[in-house]
Amino acid sequence: CRRNCRGNPNCLVGIGEHVWLGEIDENSFHNIDDPNCERRKKNAFVGLTNLGATCYVNTFLQMWFLNLELRQALYLCPSANCEYAAGEGIPKDKDYEPQTICEHLQYLFALLQNSKRRYIDPSGFVKALGLDTGQQQDAQEFSKLFMSLLEDTLSKQKNPDVRNIVQKQFCGEYAYVTVCNQCGRESKLVSKFYELELNIQGHKQLTDCITEFLKEEKLEGDNRYFCETCQSKQNATRKIRLLSLPCTLNLQLMRFVFDRQTGHKKKLNTYIGFSELLDMEPFMEQKNGVYVYELSAVLIHRGVSAYSGHYIAHVKDPQTGEWYKFNDEDIEKMEGKKLQLGIEEDLAEPSKAQTRKPKCGKGTHCSRNAYMLVYRLQTREKSLTVEVPAFLQELVERDNCKFEEWCNEMAEMRKQSVARGKIKHEEVKELYKRLPAEAGSPYDFISLEWLQKWLDESTPPKPIDNTACLCAHGKLHPDKISIMKRISEYVADFFYRRYGGGPRLNVKALCKDCVVERCRILRLKNQLNEDYKTVTNLLKITVKGNDGFWVGKASLRSWRQLALEQLNEQDEDAEHSNGKMNGNAQNKDESNEEKREEEEELNFNEDIVCPHGDLCISENERRVVSKEAWEKLKQYFPKAPEFPNNKECCSQCKILEREGEENEALHKMMASEQKTSLQNLFHDKCRPCLGSWPQETDELYIVSQFFVEEWRKFVRRPTRCSPVSSVGNSALLCPHGGLMFTYASMTKEDSKLIALIWPSEWERIQKLFVVDHVIKITRTQAAGVDPESAHYVSEPKLCPECREGLLCQQQRDLREYTQATIYIHKVVDNKKVMKDAAPELNMSSSEAEEEREENKPEGEQDPDFNQANGGAKRQKISHQNYVAYQKQGIRRSTRHRKVRGEKALLVSANQTLKELKIQIMHAFSVAPFDQNLSIDGKILSDDTATLGSLGVIPESVILLKADEPIADYAAMDDVMQGEAGGGGKGVVFF
Repeated sequence: CRRNCRGNPNCLVGIGEHVWLGEIDENSFHNIDDPNCERRKKNAFVGLTNLGATCYVNTFLQMWFLNLELRQALYLCPSANCEYAAGEGIPKDKDYEPQTICEHLQYLFALLQNSKRRYIDPSGFVKALGLDTGQQQDAQEFSKLFMSLLEDTLSKQKNPDVRNIVQKQFCGEYAYVTVCNQCGRESKLVSKFYELELNIQGHKQLTDCITEFLKEEKLEGDNRYFCETCQSKQNATRKIRLLSLPCTLNLQLMRFVFDRQTGHKKKLNTYIGFSELLDMEPFMEQKNGVYVYELSAVLIHRGVSAYSGHYIAHVKDPQTGEWYKFNDEDIEKMEGKKLQLGIEEDLAEPSKAQTRKPKCGKGTHCSRNAYMLVYRLQTREKSLTVEVPAFLQELVERDNCKFEEWCNEMAEMRKQSVARGKIKHEEVKELYKRLPAEAGSPYDFISLEWLQKWLDESTPPKPIDNTACLCAHGKLHPDKISIMKRISEYVADFFYRRYGGGPRLNVKALCKDCVVERCRILRLKNQLNEDYKTVTNLLKITVKGNDGFWVGKASLRSWRQLALEQLNEQDEDAEHSNGKMNGNAQNKDESNEEKREEEEELNFNEDIVCPHGDLCISENERRVVSKEAWEKLKQYFPKAPEFPNNKECCSQCKILEREGEENEALHKMMASEQKTSLQNLFHDKCRPCLGSWPQETDELYIVSQFFVEEWRKFVRRPTRCSPVSSVGNSALLCPHGGLMFTYASMTKEDSKLIALIWPSEWERIQKLFVVDHVIKITRTQAAGVDPESAHYVSEPKLCPECREGLLCQQQRDLREYTQATIYIHKVVDNKKVMKDAAPELNMSSSEAEEEREENKPEGEQDPDFNQANGGAKRQKISHQNYVAYQKQGIRRSTRHRKVRGEKALLVSANQTLKELKIQIMHAFSVAPFDQNLSIDGKILSDDTATLGSLGVIPESVILLKADEPIADYAAMDDVMQGEAGGGGKGVVFF
């Protein structure tokens, strides 16, 4: 065989033996890597481990390490540990733990210089800074803040070479010079810098970016300058003048800018050209110095997003002049002492409209991923030779000793693994030859899965477990032969001696009872096919007279499937009992649940059994079959209920059917009488209204609108809905029996909860329904007095406490909403389109249709709503459950009509105003700091406040007035960076 035959227990090919046959390479005997792969190569630099998202830290560490002046100054920095300072050496039983940032950097640089490891772990340094290793920080911001921290730390040193190293290497000076156009007075503000931040938008060359940085700016209009000489605001010019430059010139290319459309940072993939030699003399105020710089490092950001990607560094070795690419643990030497950026530029954003890479001359380069360029002042002096201090060298040697011990330990483990592998190799080759069972020789069955694990060197074999292959009788199940293999007794004896387990399945292990039962089931299945054809033909014969039997139509359609399931039941029971024997029994609750589900399924011919256990009255669900067909079916379903053709239907079901027909007729008659008697209640137009009290009466009665809706449903569909027997006015009263509504509220917001009844109609209602509480409104008016000054009294009277509690609950619910709709209306030129001026012009066709739907009579609004509330006729409204009643029993049209220029947003009461502004930014493309929001004349300004506390409720309309966009994108980017830093997004370890 070319591959293993799973159904053949004699096939022993393709089970993993190919690994062991023939000669095997020693490396295949173990999964331990060669420790020499972790050893530093000769004349190579040491890499740094990426701790998750710390590649940006690694690039700066490698760049600073190759700044020899900085490294030497850090080595001169004395240790804060008293034992080291006293020259007592390093205790052998005590691990070195750096205490300050300088000590961490010292130790890290010493390891980078003299370690024998291919890469080292900077976790101590990163932990000391408090950086989150799983979150990538802004690399440029990290550089600025770390230099500030290092300068502050070193400023406390006594040695001036150490104290002033940051200023000497990285600090330059420029001046903000402002010149008055009127008197010519020049004002100068001198400032230090550690890097120049250059805008790259609209530029192709580095020199163009520097020129724009120093460009003169006019101060006019609102930006005029207050001149001390003129003592007034005057037009002026302002520019930056470079006064002095540091030895190491850091040029930050501002690739990450704020995008006003999205409200997030984005990366600019603009190609910028730069040369290996940079002459800064044309840009200096004084031209008499040496200002020629040579390129020493290029920091690269791979990726299309400003919030993710990978950082690498190309750094020039100051001692050899060779370029290296530092990529965390991997360090690659560039050929020919040349900087090669080509491969880095292929990893930018894929796009059909990609900018073609400009041609670069000799000594020049261009990049769309470089975000920082580092230039060193050109000098003819030889580079420094930096030696590691004795105490640091001792620490490095201690670490090297640990590394050598680890290498020796790994090498020994590899040797032991090879030795074990060779022994097993010879053993497996010998056993595999004797694995097949010869004809007539004793044999055993063993699990194929166990054999494969035995041949798999990576997983040590466990004891042999054959219990999963046993039947209910404790022998080998015939269905498990496909996952077993037949091996010789000699090899089986070896396996059980070496690995143990069981039970052993020898030549007598196959279960004869299970084989006989399986053959019986196969014969029955074959017979079932013949009987199915016979029954199908018998069903075509018309039964005459009273012969035959009633059979359910559904049972006839599925009898073959039911018979097959019965034939398989015994086999399934055997499997289930086998599982219990082998410790694989299902959870008791799960078994009971399955049993209940099986009991709920109807057996054959039970579909025509009525709830009383007799023949059902519906003849559409059954048919008569011949006696011959029934006898065939009884062979498979001996316990099926039997109903001869002359069997009478269930008498109790007949009585219930007649009663149901009588009830339907009674309901129709009742609905017709009630509709005729209560015409005004059925039609809204004929009902009185509190807003315009009818003159013909001084008293009106009140029922709940919920009762009216339920009654209308019954009148419209008396056969489908239950009749209404009572008027549940208790839903309108508080627990103390007082009315929950004032006269004023019943004319306005609560008018949808009540229905007014004429006195004459109230008399008929009392005769037709059981009334639990009578609620009446009486008008009292003095003779000759204006009708508008009439006094209205309710019976029962209003309960002030419960009414106040109800209002508080309503207000609280308005402040605790989730996923509610509000509307944002953008104001243009301080004018707002009024939504009430012409609402039909501002509504979409779908909204108008919805409005018409809401204006239908209350009983016809939503059939699903009526069904959902069919059983809740008597609901109690108190200040606790009033809102629930309002939602379930009443549909109120409070939806805001959206006008042109508005957009709907989904909000929650607990979200902040700042989060809402971000939603508005995506909807209107207006940055959060350009948004002026107000509601009902109140300015919304507290970004940390929640919408609920600001009075924003569902269906509110918030006015948005957008400020004019500011022109200074760089300044806006600084603002966003500051906000990000304050919110926990920036570098916060300082």
